[in-house]
Amino acid sequence: MTKRDAYVCGIDAAIDVVGGKWKVLILWALEGGPCRFGELRRGIPGVTEKVLTSHLRELEGDRIVFREEAFEGAVRRVTYALTPLGVSLSEALGPLGAWGRENLLGEGAQARHAGRDALGLRP
Repeated sequence: MTKRDAYVCGIDAAIDVVGGKWKVLILWALEGGPCRFGELRRGIPGVTEKVLTSHLRELEGDRIVFREEAFEGAVRRVTYALTPLGVSLSEALGPLGAWGRENLLGEGAQARHAGRDALGLRP
Protein backbone atom coordinates (compact mmCIF):
# COMPACT_ATOMS: atom_id res chain seq x y z
CA MET A 1 0.00 0.00 0.00
CA THR A 2 1.49 3.33 -1.04
CA LYS A 3 0.87 6.58 0.73
CA ARG A 4 -1.33 7.67 -2.19
CA ASP A 5 -3.63 4.69 -1.49
CA ALA A 6 -4.22 5.94 2.05
CA TYR A 7 -5.71 9.40 1.32
CA VAL A 8 -8.82 10.19 3.28
CA CYS A 9 -10.08 13.01 1.02
CA GLY A 10 -9.06 15.34 -1.79
CA ILE A 11 -7.61 17.92 0.59
CA ASP A 12 -5.39 15.24 2.12
CA ALA A 13 -4.07 14.38 -1.35
CA ALA A 14 -3.51 18.03 -2.32
CA ILE A 15 -1.70 18.81 0.95
CA ASP A 16 0.62 15.87 0.28
CA VAL A 17 1.69 17.53 -2.98
CA VAL A 18 2.16 21.07 -1.60
CA GLY A 19 2.98 20.18 2.00
CA GLY A 20 5.40 22.45 3.79
CA LYS A 21 6.29 26.08 3.43
CA TRP A 22 8.50 26.04 0.36
CA LYS A 23 6.46 24.16 -2.23
CA VAL A 24 3.62 26.68 -2.16
CA LEU A 25 6.16 29.50 -2.50
CA ILE A 26 7.78 27.73 -5.46
CA LEU A 27 4.36 27.55 -7.14
CA TRP A 28 3.81 31.22 -6.35
CA ALA A 29 7.16 32.15 -7.90
CA LEU A 30 6.52 30.09 -11.03
CA GLU A 31 3.08 31.58 -11.54
CA GLY A 32 4.75 34.55 -13.24
CA GLY A 33 6.30 32.28 -15.87
CA PRO A 34 9.34 30.04 -16.30
CA CYS A 35 12.34 30.69 -14.05
CA ARG A 36 15.90 29.53 -13.79
CA PHE A 37 17.10 28.00 -10.53
CA GLY A 38 18.95 31.15 -9.42
CA GLU A 39 15.90 33.31 -10.09
CA LEU A 40 13.78 30.99 -7.96
CA ARG A 41 16.32 31.01 -5.15
CA ARG A 42 16.49 34.82 -5.13
CA GLY A 43 12.70 35.07 -5.36
CA ILE A 44 12.12 32.85 -2.33
CA PRO A 45 14.08 34.37 0.57
CA GLY A 46 15.32 31.89 3.14
CA VAL A 47 15.15 28.71 1.06
CA THR A 48 18.40 26.79 0.86
CA GLU A 49 19.79 25.42 -2.38
CA LYS A 50 19.42 21.86 -1.07
CA VAL A 51 15.77 22.28 -0.08
CA LEU A 52 14.88 24.09 -3.31
CA THR A 53 16.49 21.33 -5.38
CA SER A 54 14.71 18.63 -3.39
CA HIS A 55 11.30 20.29 -3.65
CA LEU A 56 11.68 21.00 -7.36
CA ARG A 57 12.45 17.31 -7.92
CA GLU A 58 9.41 16.27 -5.87
CA LEU A 59 7.16 18.71 -7.73
CA GLU A 60 8.56 17.42 -11.02
CA GLY A 61 7.83 13.86 -9.91
CA ASP A 62 4.25 14.87 -9.07
CA ARG A 63 3.92 16.44 -12.57
CA ILE A 64 3.40 19.92 -11.09
CA VAL A 65 6.65 21.42 -12.40
CA PHE A 66 8.37 20.87 -15.74
CA ARG A 67 12.16 21.04 -15.98
CA GLU A 68 13.60 22.03 -19.34
CA GLU A 69 17.29 21.72 -20.07
CA ALA A 70 18.85 23.52 -23.03
CA PHE A 71 22.41 24.14 -24.07
CA GLU A 72 23.70 27.45 -25.36
CA GLY A 73 27.12 26.51 -26.58
CA ALA A 74 28.86 24.93 -23.63
CA VAL A 75 26.47 26.51 -21.09
CA ARG A 76 23.62 24.40 -19.73
CA ARG A 77 20.45 26.39 -19.12
CA VAL A 78 17.82 24.77 -16.87
CA THR A 79 14.41 26.38 -16.64
CA TYR A 80 11.46 25.41 -14.46
CA ALA A 81 7.82 26.07 -15.31
CA LEU A 82 4.39 24.97 -14.19
CA THR A 83 2.75 22.13 -16.08
CA PRO A 84 -0.97 22.38 -16.86
CA LEU A 85 -1.55 20.35 -13.69
CA GLY A 86 0.63 22.83 -11.78
CA VAL A 87 -1.32 25.77 -13.19
CA SER A 88 -4.58 24.20 -12.05
CA LEU A 89 -3.12 23.59 -8.58
CA SER A 90 -1.88 27.17 -8.40
CA GLU A 91 -5.32 28.42 -9.41
CA ALA A 92 -6.88 26.25 -6.70
CA LEU A 93 -4.53 27.83 -4.12
CA GLY A 94 -5.54 31.35 -5.24
CA PRO A 95 -8.59 31.59 -2.92
CA LEU A 96 -6.44 30.41 0.00
CA GLY A 97 -3.94 33.20 -0.73
CA ALA A 98 -6.78 35.72 -0.97
CA TRP A 99 -8.12 34.56 2.38
CA GLY A 100 -4.68 34.98 3.97
CA ARG A 101 -4.29 38.50 2.56
CA GLU A 102 -7.76 39.56 3.67
CA ASN A 103 -7.65 38.05 7.14
CA LEU A 104 -4.03 37.78 8.27
CA LEU A 105 -1.85 40.31 6.42
CA GLY A 106 -1.78 43.98 7.30
CA GLU A 107 -2.88 46.71 4.89
CA GLY A 108 0.70 47.27 3.64
CA ALA A 109 1.01 43.66 2.55
CA GLN A 110 -2.40 43.81 0.91
CA ALA A 111 -1.33 46.90 -1.06
CA ARG A 112 1.85 45.14 -2.27
CA HIS A 113 -0.19 42.20 -3.48
CA ALA A 114 -2.74 44.43 -5.21
CA GLY A 115 -0.19 45.14 -7.93
CA ARG A 116 0.35 41.41 -8.48
CA ASP A 117 -3.43 40.88 -8.60
CA ALA A 118 -3.73 43.56 -11.29
CA LEU A 119 -1.21 41.59 -13.35
CA GLY A 120 -3.19 38.39 -12.84
CA LEU A 121 -0.77 36.89 -10.30
CA ARG A 122 -2.98 35.56 -7.53
CA PRO A 123 -1.14 34.22 -4.46
